[in-house]
Amino acid sequence: MQVKRLPPNGTIGIFCPSHVAIPERYAMQIAGIERMGFKVKHGDNFYKDTWGYAASARERADDFNALIADDSVDAILFNGGNSAAEILPYIDYENICRNPKRIGSYSDGTAILNAIHAQTGLVVYYGTAPGSFSDLRHYDYMQFCAHFVEGYSAKGFEPNSERRTLHGGQCEGVLIGGYTTLFALMIPNRHLTIKEQDYILFLESHEKYGKIGITAEELAFIEQTQFMSKVKGLIFGHYSVETPHDLLYCLERFGKRHNIPVLYTDDFGHGTRHGILPIGVKAKFDADKQTVSFSDYQ
Repeated sequence: MQVKRLPPNGTIGIFCPSHVAIPERYAMQIAGIERMGFKVKHGDNFYKDTWGYAASARERADDFNALIADDSVDAILFNGGNSAAEILPYIDYENICRNPKRIGSYSDGTAILNAIHAQTGLVVYYGTAPGSFSDLRHYDYMQFCAHFVEGYSAKGFEPNSERRTLHGGQCEGVLIGGYTTLFALMIPNRHLTIKEQDYILFLESHEKYGKIGITAEELAFIEQTQFMSKVKGLIFGHYSVETPHDLLYCLERFGKRHNIPVLYTDDFGHGTRHGILPIGVKAKFDADKQTVSFSDYQ
């Protein structure tokens, strides 16, 4: 399920599921969104710190549910942090089906995005967030427009850096994934329903959150689940400015073990490039040509 795009002067709703919002920081992000011609609306609990590290789970979910139900809101974005999974039981998924909107986030937003797609069938967007608009670069701007704004269209995952083929091959499947730690934790979650279909898995991590051994362990947890039998390809996103050989070798071994195409790219993740991958869209992945194209995408 895909929905209408942002019209000129449309309204973007933002909420804060993963941290305490700092007004000064969000003022820069909101100003960046407004410079693109869009209006911004946030929930009543946006700046609360009820639980010290965030508003209460119910307050955060109330903000999200209210933005979904608000006819004046055309799309919803939110940043990462920690603790977003706490709100999953309080999201009104039927409300989303009644009022579908384009929803984007990344990092800790992995849990919410994947739960929404699994529970509703709505296509959601990994890679963009309000924080991207503080220092909006051309690639980020074009990626946001391609997936969210009227008059634009994304045919595939456009490159903006040198990509590395770690195990060749081609495959087709439905895009799914996010931040490696969160996705590994999500697989047994009751809000994530894995269907009987082929998937193209995309993952990303960053050296500031842990050494390569941690990423390797998380990959091991993923590949030791029944879900792995449905994974037909892996796209791995930005890890560091100078990608360590150990990580590339780890990903190469992963591809060889499962005989699936594997590609490394700096075009999405916790870096300076914020490419967008739509969760729930059918795609064709060619690791030899280093391309990802979307099928039946609106």
